[in-house]
Amino acid sequence: MLGNILPVANMIEERLKNLAGVEKATVAGSTRRRKETVGDVDILVVTKGGKPAYAKASAGKVMDYFTNMPEVAHVIASGGTKSSIKLSSGLNVDLRVVPSESYGAALNYFTGSKDHNVALRKLAIEKGWKLNEYGLLRQMANGKWQMVAGKTEKELYKTLGMEYIEPEMRENTGEIELALRHAQGKPGGLPKLVAYGDLQGDLQTQTNWTDGSDSIEDMARAAVKAGLKYMAITDHTKRLAMTGGLDEKSILKQMAEIDRVNKKFAGKIKILKGTECDILKDGSLDLPDSILSKLDIVGVSVHSLFNLSEADQTARIMRAMSNPNADILFHPTGRLINRREAYKVDMEEIIAVAKKTGTILEANAEPNRLDLKDEYIKKAVNAGVKISIDSDAHSASQVGFMELGIAQARRGWATKKDVINAWPLETMLKFLK
Repeated sequence: MLGNILPVANMIEERLKNLAGVEKATVAGSTRRRKETVGDVDILVVTKGGKPAYAKASAGKVMDYFTNMPEVAHVIASGGTKSSIKLSSGLNVDLRVVPSESYGAALNYFTGSKDHNVALRKLAIEKGWKLNEYGLLRQMANGKWQMVAGKTEKELYKTLGMEYIEPEMRENTGEIELALRHAQGKPGGLPKLVAYGDLQGDLQTQTNWTDGSDSIEDMARAAVKAGLKYMAITDHTKRLAMTGGLDEKSILKQMAEIDRVNKKFAGKIKILKGTECDILKDGSLDLPDSILSKLDIVGVSVHSLFNLSEADQTARIMRAMSNPNADILFHPTGRLINRREAYKVDMEEIIAVAKKTGTILEANAEPNRLDLKDEYIKKAVNAGVKISIDSDAHSASQVGFMELGIAQARRGWATKKDVINAWPLETMLKFLK
């Protein structure tokens, strides 16, 4: 899973960047595209300039360091410009040293996806050129090939007559056509994706009032440290007894505690009163409207009866979304990556009802969930349905999951205007039911 592999890939990338003789080090492959599952990791390195002998020596030192890292369990292959290792975790990592003049072409090639690269190569061929990991080349009158572009990815796309395409979009699902339209001055073009620093709040967090490990204050401190301006406390409700879910009396007590903590954190962060309210079998909610209406934000979610028929599960969720207090549908399909399949639900219908009722669909950033899938985020965005990117943090350390949710939203082509918690607090609150 991306959540397990990304920290390891980033760690190795940072180590290589800090080596003497290294000019650039970049993670490529499906990790750079932020696919939810990753097979292995590809890293590209450019050594610092100078005479060829110096560059070769620098590459050798990089390879020696790479193959002797403490996490290495087995060296699969080792060479002057490419080495492959297996880490003790079982993850395979490939390292390539490429010339600076080919860095952009190599990064594009090894980032993928395969379908995106094939489409780019066809575009190059139509122009009478050749594109590979060494560069964008054109044939001279004497038969030799001359480099046209390849030092940077932006140069590569520009020379091909295209707008730069973000790695998360490179799946050949329409991005190339849009990039060409923009560069040609035609209407349309690529969306400006929500950025990794755009989020202002987190709208799903759990505390030690239920199954979280940290207090409301601890969670607030973590959110402040992460640069957030607001966060919602959304502990579970009574139906989920295994988590110590809150009943009516307990949630009123928690609301009073949030008032106290808000005074302590005044000027630093706004803590919103919320809930992750269980959706019951018939689609009704686990807390009465008299309580839900007092909260700043209400998330609703399915935690039981995953084996209902698609028709029944869809109807159940649609009824919950139709509640005038239900603001966000949390982890809409209930999947756990490589552990539990999504329950059967008609997502086309859920998106249509979300549009009709003004319900937000969550892009849950918890590494085991990453729910919604990118394809559903894209459909929601195209339908004009807003999303929220939430950590679903059950401890202070898990607030950092937000990056994975942003990556998922970017893969779904979401922009800042599509993500309600990328907006200022008052704007976001006004948009809720």
